Amino acid sequence: MRAVRLHPPGGVEGLRLDEVEPPSSGPGDALVRVHAAAITRGELEWPTDRLPAIPSYESSGVVEAIGGDVDAVAVGDEVFALHGFDRDGAAAELSVVAAAYLAPKPRSLGHVESAAIPLAGLSAWQALFDHGRLAAGERVLIHGAAGGVGGFAVQLARHRGAHVIGTASTANVDIVRDLGADEVIDHTTTRFEDAVEPVDLVFDTVGGALLARSPAILKSGGGLVSIATDPPEGSGGVYFVVEPNRDQLGQLAGMADAGDLRVTIDAVFRLEEARAAFERSLEPERRRGKIVLRMRED
Repeated sequence: MRAVRLHPPGGVEGLRLDEVEPPSSGPGDALVRVHAAAITRGELEWPTDRLPAIPSYESSGVVEAIGGDVDAVAVGDEVFALHGFDRDGAAAELSVVAAAYLAPKPRSLGHVESAAIPLAGLSAWQALFDHGRLAAGERVLIHGAAGGVGGFAVQLARHRGAHVIGTASTANVDIVRDLGADEVIDHTTTRFEDAVEPVDLVFDTVGGALLARSPAILKSGGGLVSIATDPPEGSGGVYFVVEPNRDQLGQLAGMADAGDLRVTIDAVFRLEEARAAFERSLEPERRRGKIVLRMRED
């Protein structure tokens, strides 16, 4: 089968389209024929201790075979997933995934859009609800609200019934407002702490000065969650790395099918164009949404 693999010393220049032996599904696994796989900026730095490695840890496709002790999915199921980060990813024609991570893909979306959900959608979900304990009626400030994770966070928080405030650059203010934010702060011209009343939760996706200044805007007992870097010492904030979760993916799929979750695709590349896709991922000022590799037509 064809697979994109990252070879030493790593980085975009280390990507090659190789012919490799197809993987086989072991106990607890499913073999998935990949239709689309999304990529994330910076992910080529993750598997440097086990090169050559196949990148892309979120995918959508069809179950081709199952290993022993698998009853969560069946051959022929259309599924999507966030893969475990400790094994090869999905930039290939076939991929082995822990069956416990696979969820039925959204019925209303194709494989390209479905593949764009898992990492960003689960990051937003786990930040807001698992770590941030966001409830209806509370106020949440989302830094980087126009980004992949931030855009999902705006929609999820609005769906939960929170009052949503987003920070974004000038060019992205209207995008965040269109996603459903109640307030949008242009962080290039306005200090958010001068424009926003105290909030119950800050969710940071960008780090840097915005994260460093965030404790000042929290209500007493408020929470601070970041996926970018550790929050300031003494803030009581939480930094976390997203984890695969089948049940949460199922809820995201349900929202998509109900019209409550919008997916934004920046560009779609063929498998053999993976190097160009990853090069584009390194230019966030050009991107508006997720970059996806397409292996098969829907």
